[in-house]
Amino acid sequence: MQVYLSRTDVAERIGVQVATLSRYRLPEPDAQIGILKRPTSGWLPETIDRWNAERPGSGNWTRGESRA
Repeated sequence: MQVYLSRTDVAERIGVQVATLSRYRLPEPDAQIGILKRPTSGWLPETIDRWNAERPGSGNWTRGESRA
């Protein structure tokens, strides 16, 4: 069985509050559950880990450029 992270799981994994996620541009979900009103999104752990490692503000302001 494939396991997906909820928004609560994502917040815990990256060390922020769930409400803080609304300020972030999360990657496209790997799964969606439901179609009416408010479907639930789910992300694979590796999707979130990759996104978190690459996002600005996570120590990646220079995007590969060396800091002087």
